[in-house]
Amino acid sequence: MATVLPSPPRVGMVSLGCPKNLVDSERILGRLRADGYTMSPDYQGADVVLVNTCGFLDSAKEESLEAIGEAIAENGRVIVTGCMGKEAEVIRAKFPQVLAVTGAHQYEQVVEAVHEAAPPARSPYLDLVPGGAVEDTGLKLTPRHYSYLKISEGCNHRCSFCIIPSLRGDLASRRPDAILREAEKLVAAGTRELLVISQDTSAYGVDIRNEPRMWQGREVWPHMTDLARELGRIAPWVRLHYVYPYPHVDQVIPLMAEGLVLPYLDIPFQHASPAVLRRMKRPANDAKVLERVRGWRSVCPDIAIRSSFVVGFPGETEEDFRYLLDWLDEAQLDRVGAFRFEPVEGAAANDLPDHVPEEVKEERYARVMERTAAISAAKLQAKVGRMLDVIVDEVGDEGATGRSQADAPDIDGQVFLRDAGHLQVGDIVRVEIEDADEHDLYGVPASI
Repeated sequence: MATVLPSPPRVGMVSLGCPKNLVDSERILGRLRADGYTMSPDYQGADVVLVNTCGFLDSAKEESLEAIGEAIAENGRVIVTGCMGKEAEVIRAKFPQVLAVTGAHQYEQVVEAVHEAAPPARSPYLDLVPGGAVEDTGLKLTPRHYSYLKISEGCNHRCSFCIIPSLRGDLASRRPDAILREAEKLVAAGTRELLVISQDTSAYGVDIRNEPRMWQGREVWPHMTDLARELGRIAPWVRLHYVYPYPHVDQVIPLMAEGLVLPYLDIPFQHASPAVLRRMKRPANDAKVLERVRGWRSVCPDIAIRSSFVVGFPGETEEDFRYLLDWLDEAQLDRVGAFRFEPVEGAAANDLPDHVPEEVKEERYARVMERTAAISAAKLQAKVGRMLDVIVDEVGDEGATGRSQADAPDIDGQVFLRDAGHLQVGDIVRVEIEDADEHDLYGVPASI
């Protein structure tokens, strides 16, 4: 008589927030899959639903609470994890029926809560699935051809507007050999682009600086430059996110010029006015930053620099804001995101004097977006007629959509391709750029 295997319990996942949260979701689900669980694509088919929350801004907390409420209404058996797990009392006060609440990066506690809510199906056949480390579970929530690679957790900065250290703790770097092993596995599974993420990529390794590791017969130090070089030997494209402009960032630019790392830097400048930066408790030497940007472009002319800025920070005057606009005109950044200042419970900036009225925030936000859109349009127009490498994200019957080396997924622009129905997702192809608008490029694959 044939053995009937028990049906494995099914887990649903709602993942909110930044790519770092997405990586946490991948690791949680990977661990659960190794324990015999299967994933449910909807609420109705799930034995339990995980909601991985974001708690960085009050608006993000509201979105997280809405997601928890929806999961409870649709399923009823809900476990909450992520950054907002730090406020368990708030969650339980609003939703007393949640089964468990855990904080960010607490993989084992989440898995234990799932085991209790929906015990795994035990079988000598199913239990042969290897567990492994949480980094090695192999489950991805991104498309096959690109992957986020988290190199550290937490942050040592104490910016006055940010509560990340209270949510995720101080910097804790992963061993370089563990990161490289994960990168190698991702590439072997089809990843073409590695997106390196952390709270502070430039600070990688400062907590384990005297602990080099052996990797393929050579010593690798836990330092951003060493790690970027080794990653460049593994993956076709390596993109660096959340880079603070420390002096040693200059050492990475030659790797970009050599083609080992994509000529792309995601640097959260946040503002340019020295007075505002001081209130933010951020480095305030704006002239030095402009000088370094010019130096980076002299070494690697094609480097794309993306950044984000906060407008309406407490005490920001019209003079401060105009200073930012003038700085942006001179810096000519390729990609810019802007945010209106939003008080976050627990942030020191809440207690600063001279909060900016909401209508002034909105007006400044519109002005900075208009200014940076014009800069973006001019820089993209300059690419018309050039040949660029493009990674393909989607393919239709006739056309395709991809990204250039200057474009990260979800946050930057796209390249729309005609006569490209023959391409495959994940292909990296040469493209002739035919047109451009404020944010995107249009082109055709080069004839082979």
